[in-house]
Amino acid sequence: GLTMTELQTLIDAHADVPGGLMPLLHAVQDVHGYIPADAVPAIAKGMNLSRADVHGVITYYSHFHEHPMGQQVVQVCVAESCKACGGDELMKHAEKALGCASGGTTANGAYSLEPVYCLGLCAQSPAIQINDAVHARMSAVKFDALLKKAA
Repeated sequence: GLTMTELQTLIDAHADVPGGLMPLLHAVQDVHGYIPADAVPAIAKGMNLSRADVHGVITYYSHFHEHPMGQQVVQVCVAESCKACGGDELMKHAEKALGCASGGTTANGAYSLEPVYCLGLCAQSPAIQINDAVHARMSAVKFDALLKKAA
């Protein structure tokens, strides 16, 4: 976990840096695994921003998480190009394969399944990302094979 002292140390290190909010949020998530809601008021105060501003940045970027994540994070692109090439069906398949809903984490904490808006592989849709690895031209069969490898 992240103590308030550790949080304050991170805030102090970024408070005077122009555009320091993003690096601060990355630092908090690197230490804690996600950005807890109770850290937002301290971050806002330390960065001289409103809580709404901080919350807006956290929710805008799919990289930031407000809840503990599974050991493996599976992101399925749901942007237009991937949708047109079977992204919605791929998300439904992923929900069944993992046993959790989009935006959820499996009961055992092994996987989190997240919708993501564009992985930059529009010409090779549909795309997914597992942890830091991006996979293009994804199908249900390829998805299952990747899961077996990742386990």
